[in-house]
Amino acid sequence: MVPRNIQVSEQSRPVLPRHTKLRYDETRQVWVILAPERVLAPDEIAVEVLKLCDGVRSVADIADELAAKYAAPRDVIATDVVAMLQDLADKGFLTEVREKTS
Repeated sequence: MVPRNIQVSEQSRPVLPRHTKLRYDETRQVWVILAPERVLAPDEIAVEVLKLCDGVRSVADIADELAAKYAAPRDVIATDVVAMLQDLADKGFLTEVREKTS
């Protein structure tokens, strides 16, 4: 399955593609995103967001959860989360779950 380029919005339900994994690298003591022939080391904030990208939660749900967890303004968090996820999607590290139509 080829990852789809997506336009991230608050309604998106982001998920890492099947060929991409978020793993903790014990040797380097850092979280990494592993993809074929590529490795990305996201910062701590990005890791918190990526752990919530399960294909079930929408970006709005993720922003709500992070705003509550960090007692931060939801609109600021939502803007930052959308921008970060869009950057990852543009690089092929993220896709989204779409409703099946029959």
